[in-house]
Amino acid sequence: MKLRHGSLLALTAGLLVGFSSCDDSTSEPETSGRNYRQDMRDFVQAISGYARGFDADFMVIPQNGHELLSSSGESSGPPASTYISAISGVGREDLFYGYNTDNVATPATERDYMLGFMDLAEDNDVEVLVTDYCWTQSYMDDSYDQSFSRGYISFAADHRDLDNIPAYPATPYNINASDVTSLAEAANFLYLLDSSLFADKTAFLNAIVATDYDVVIIDLFYDPGQLAPADVTSLKLKDNGGHRLVIAYMSIGEAEDYRYYWQSGWGPGNPSWIASENPNWPGNYKVRYWEADWQSIIYGNDDSYLKKIIDAGFDGVYLDIIDAYEFFENR
Repeated sequence: MKLRHGSLLALTAGLLVGFSSCDDSTSEPETSGRNYRQDMRDFVQAISGYARGFDADFMVIPQNGHELLSSSGESSGPPASTYISAISGVGREDLFYGYNTDNVATPATERDYMLGFMDLAEDNDVEVLVTDYCWTQSYMDDSYDQSFSRGYISFAADHRDLDNIPAYPATPYNINASDVTSLAEAANFLYLLDSSLFADKTAFLNAIVATDYDVVIIDLFYDPGQLAPADVTSLKLKDNGGHRLVIAYMSIGEAEDYRYYWQSGWGPGNPSWIASENPNWPGNYKVRYWEADWQSIIYGNDDSYLKKIIDAGFDGVYLDIIDAYEFFENR
């Protein structure tokens, strides 16, 4: 939905003020006078307020960073209510497979710790989307079954690069022809970020159109440009005729030097919000995500990343590197 001037603009401003002025923290770690977790909550809440000023049903789904769901950072603590009200779902990678090594079960200690937060999310009407990394068929089956038994929806990715539509299972887990207009109605999802294995944009879109996944998470961009509204619309029908949700990926805890916003000469310290390069993902840079200049790239104006996603017609946004607070807490 396009922004209408006047009442919607005022509503957006009110939402932004309301979200950013609420502190969900109680006894969380602070470093150098900052509460990095609350900084991230504030950022996500502001993103949500801005997007919902255009579309009240727009979905905001942070991936990982599950400690933000509790105001104490513990799954037994009180829910971070302002943050929870700003999001529709929460993504969690490696819950059952892939935590230390792909195609290996996640150790019980780590699994159970994460499960506590996932159940906290579900208890507060926040849908859980699990991405496990495994390719042995019995492990994939187990991943789907474990998520289903807990009321989560899941995707067993056989490539860590998220560059393919898995051949197994032949049809999505719990396939259905029903219309899906909210995460609560979804039974499965596809997470497909890297389109480099597809011959061209048409082949990429057609491959997704031919599936029956209830939710599809993809990138806004298909090199060298971004997907058009007509492209996104074409993905909103499953092959069996049911309506599905199309969600756009967006990293907010790291800057990526292959994105449209990146400028020649940028690097750690220039501009000031770039902290350091991620040694595991060359070209990705940790950012001081609380700084206004970085946030203005992400949301709040017609040239922002989020506005491009909204204008393209996506149903929501999947926010990555939410756990960037760990980097700053541990420095």
